Amino acid sequence: MTIFGPLLVILAIGFFGWLLFTLAVCALPFFAGVTIGMWAFHTGAGVLGGIAVALVAGGATFGIGQLALAFVTCTWLRLLIILLYVAPATFAGYSAAHGIAQIAMPSPAWQTIFGVVGAIAVSITAFVRLTGMAAGGPAKQRLARG
Repeated sequence: MTIFGPLLVILAIGFFGWLLFTLAVCALPFFAGVTIGMWAFHTGAGVLGGIAVALVAGGATFGIGQLALAFVTCTWLRLLIILLYVAPATFAGYSAAHGIAQIAMPSPAWQTIFGVVGAIAVSITAFVRLTGMAAGGPAKQRLARG
């Protein structure tokens, strides 16, 4: 029975790490959706209205980013759009890694080091995924036409 405890901890850490890296691309749409949903709730939309507004706002933020990456041809502008989506993912990666490090170790210096390493890892992952999404834009179509 004592072997199941550490095994479950390893599985939980692996699951939450996978979830963090998978959802890092959606940090900006999630943040926008939650912020606008809370605003709608506090202005009298109610729980269901706030949830509906949050889903629409998050989806619109993600869709606008995808459309911008699909139609913008300037490389520097595409990089700026990608960095706009990577910045909240960096903050989320730092917060998640720092929170996990606070549970695992008492030293504030090591907590910060693990937080920074987590932020870098999540930033790179989000950048690579967004760059992959951006590859289907006008530049790829021009190469296909040849």
